[in-house]
Amino acid sequence: MEIWIREYTPRDTREVLPIWNRIVEEGLAFPQMEILTESRGKMFFSEQSFTGLACEQESGKIVGCYILHPNNIGRCGHICNASYAVHPDWRGYHIGEQLVKHSLAKGKELGFRILQFNAVVKSNQAALRLYEKLGFVPLGTIPGGFLRKDGRYEDIIPHYRIL
Repeated sequence: MEIWIREYTPRDTREVLPIWNRIVEEGLAFPQMEILTESRGKMFFSEQSFTGLACEQESGKIVGCYILHPNNIGRCGHICNASYAVHPDWRGYHIGEQLVKHSLAKGKELGFRILQFNAVVKSNQAALRLYEKLGFVPLGTIPGGFLRKDGRYEDIIPHYRIL
């Protein structure tokens, strides 16, 4: 199975929304609490510095995505942040790894100097292993920094990597 990553366009919204919204609905990884409607999704994905779509080569089907944007403004505007989502049927095929690698290159291309993750949830072991493999540096643990959908608080581990 071959995957290629391309830039989002507004006509992709209906296909990418279920992938993104599923992560939001699960309440285990993304900070967002509300799912995106089609109109809000178009605005959300278009407002990012870059939204990348992982597509299955043969069919063109969207199987994952990422967003890349500044982590802050002004004197910290050289640091970017990203979030990743892979369709559950396509997990285990290293699509997340391809998305992260693409975002590292795209961040550098866009002039960012550092990619920072503010809130990697401690139970997200797949992400933690991937980030370690790709050379991200964990910054410590923030106790109870993430509110899960079930109302429990879980630790988060911010990470960064110089681009």
